[in-house]
This record gives sequence, structure tokens and C-alpha cells, in this order.
Amino acid sequence: QVQVVESGGGLVQAGGSLRLSCAASGSISRLNAMGWYRQAPGKQRDMVATISSSGTTNYADSVKGRFTISRDNAKKMVYMQMNSLKPEDTAVYYCNAKIVRSWSTQEYDYWGQGTQVTVSS
Repeated sequence: QVQVVESGGGLVQAGGSLRLSCAASGSISRLNAMGWYRQAPGKQRDMVATISSSGTTNYADSVKGRFTISRDNAKKMVYMQMNSLKPEDTAVYYCNAKIVRSWSTQEYDYWGQGTQVTVSS
């Protein structure tokens, strides 16, 4: 079994900061790219930031300069520091992990349950 669990969401005023964390656990042979996605009510799920196993990052234009993604490979964790938050950042944030299981050579997508981030104006 593999689990991907997020934490760190909450309610914050515009201009404030939050830090999201995500932990992957279970029978993992290799943890490849990880990332954060978000989904606002009535909208599709969009990529916010991704980070490869070697540390290469990619950000949505809307969060560049405000959000920073990082990872700790030893702990199998990914983080996202969110600064200068805006009301339009309000959404459920999901962690994604691309994992190769111990019994396979194929990469699988795993998602966390989501954590709510609400930014008040």
C-alpha cells in the first residue's frame, strides 16, 4: 500500500503565508516527481508547482515569485511555502506523487485527500 497525506492548509488573510506538507509512505521503490495541484469550486484541477527527483521545479505563472516548492527525498516529503497569498488562491490543494512500486517497474500516480486553503480579503 502507498499513502500520500497532506497537511498545513487553513484560513489566512490576504498577504499572509501558509506552508503545506505532503508525506508519501508505503512500499515505494522510487519516488519520482512530486507536485501540488489545486481545485477551486466549479473549476478544474490545475497544476500549481512540481519538483523532479533531482530538484528541478516548475510553477504556474500565477504563483511564480510567491510560492516555493521543495522536497526531502530521505523523508519522502514535499513542501510548498506560500507567501503573499491572494483570495484567488483559495482552493483545495492536492499533493501528487509519481511512484514506482517495489513490485513493478511502472510509474503510478498517487493523490492525497486534499487540504483546504482559504484566503480572506
